[in-house]
Parts: sequence; structure tokens; C-alpha cells
Amino acid sequence: MERVVAEGPRILLTLRRLAWQMVEQYESFLMVGLEPRGVPVAQFLYTEIQKIVGESVSFGTMDVTFWRDDLHMRGRLHIPRPSHLSFSIEGRGVWLVDDVIYTGRTVRAAMDALREFGRPAWLRLAVLVDRRGLREVPILPDCAGFVLDTAPGERVWVQMTPNPFIRIGLSV
Repeated sequence: MERVVAEGPRILLTLRRLAWQMVEQYESFLMVGLEPRGVPVAQFLYTEIQKIVGESVSFGTMDVTFWRDDLHMRGRLHIPRPSHLSFSIEGRGVWLVDDVIYTGRTVRAAMDALREFGRPAWLRLAVLVDRRGLREVPILPDCAGFVLDTAPGERVWVQMTPNPFIRIGLSV
């Protein structure tokens, strides 16, 4: 059974609100989208933030596959994508962006992976969907577009194809 939680204009408005929240909290920062599904969310936020601040913001992507602590437990082989961080994060503020936070393990892996690129001044997390209450690691987003209370057997999906097909759904 599948149900659409939000789509189209509602998600666009939420993403714009997230962009404003990120800019309001900090004047200068870098953005890193987490592969694979956090990158389209981060790209949209990056475009909106550049409109808001009127100047370039450093943007990169990162795949945290090799830093995950549950890699050996996954049933299927995941071929990592290359990370694209063409800038130093040393002493700079960094926003990590992902589509959904569930257990917190992906974000924990991202924090470990970022150490390979330097030590940021601060690190914050923005997600489109926060699956509240199911954390395995004590990590909370600083900005979340939607907060969903879900059961362990449910699956949240985000479809970020071109407008008007941006949708968030829940399935069992």
C-alpha cells in the first residue's frame, strides 16, 4: 500500500523555506549533498540559496559508502559514486544535505568521511524528511522540511524528478 504525503508546489515551498532557514542561521557556509538521494535535494537548495545571497556558495557531493558501519550487513552490492569536493572544509561551516534521515547512520558516516577533507568550524544537517523516533544514532537535523512518524516496516520515498513530479510518499 502506497500513499503520497506531499507533492509539487507544497514540496517546492518547503524546499524554499529550508533554503531561507539555512541562510538565516549562518552567513557563510559550504554545502555537501549526500549521494545518491540527497544530491537532488542539495542541488535545489543550492540554486535557491544562490538566489537569496546573490553570490556563489561552494557546493559538493559525497558518497559515504566506505564509511558506513553496516556495509557488511547490506544484502546488495552498492557501487560508490565519486565524491566531488573541490574545496577545503578546514575551518569553514558545512551544511550536510540529505533527502531522509532515518537511523542516523548515513549522517554518522558522513561525519567520519568529512574528516578526510579537513576539520570544519561547524557542521549542520538539513533534510527534506525527518523520520522521527527511529534513530539508532543520536543525530537530529537542524532543518527538516517534513517530519513523519513512521513504523519500522514502513518506507519513505522521495521522488525528485522535474516539476510537477516532486513527491514524497510512504509505503508498507
